[in-house]
Amino acid sequence: MISLKRPQEIELMREAGRLVAKALELARKMIEPGITTGEIDAAIERLFLKNQAVPLFKGYPGKVPFPAVACISVNEQVVHGIPGDRKLKLGDLVKVDTGCRLNGWCGDSAWSFPVGEVDAVKQRLLEVGEQNLHAAIHELKSQKRWSDVAQVMESLVHKAGFSVVEQFVGHGIGREMHEDPQVPNFVSSQLRRHDFRIEPGLVLAIEPMVNAGSKRVRVLKDHWTIETEDRKPSVHFEHTVAITADGPCVLTRLD
Repeated sequence: MISLKRPQEIELMREAGRLVAKALELARKMIEPGITTGEIDAAIERLFLKNQAVPLFKGYPGKVPFPAVACISVNEQVVHGIPGDRKLKLGDLVKVDTGCRLNGWCGDSAWSFPVGEVDAVKQRLLEVGEQNLHAAIHELKSQKRWSDVAQVMESLVHKAGFSVVEQFVGHGIGREMHEDPQVPNFVSSQLRRHDFRIEPGLVLAIEPMVNAGSKRVRVLKDHWTIETEDRKPSVHFEHTVAITADGPCVLTRLD
């Protein structure tokens, strides 16, 4: 069941969203050749602790609980990468995904960053992935149903010659990180059956994942990290977005 949020609740979610945005900005500033993914994760954890926020990812249940406050995925890793001793190298493509609960409300966001200069495919992938997220937010201003937004997102990716990851989708968000509805970035018969209206009070974590090659992915032996089957690079962009009477409002921004 979809839970619509009141304006006062959306303002509380904005505070959580701003803290998540600060975490991603912290990561962006730290990313350089030689730093480890574990060092970035530790800095984000300290930021959340300093602000008395509860990390949403650490301890998240699975075959093994997720062990970190951020998912940090490199190159062919799509999502859910576990931070550790891996050192970033020049030309890497790094995805940082994190979330927190602050004063009872959640924020969730992800961004993809280059380590220095990247090759032409990775650069184009970054551009298309970010464009895809911004296109979705723009379409929320005029579309009536999510399937119409998803159609625009899918078409943009395919026109660029890339593919949309279909095993993982966005989600509603509020007091819990994962709430109804599911928010896919593509159109399918299942989406048509579970489509939903775009209306004030709706708060969504919109998170396109775009692969340079095939859409097919697999889970690694750590039970969490997802990588592309063809080992071509992937990007992930995510914002928490509220639908208000004045249109869509991105909650996971510093401004």
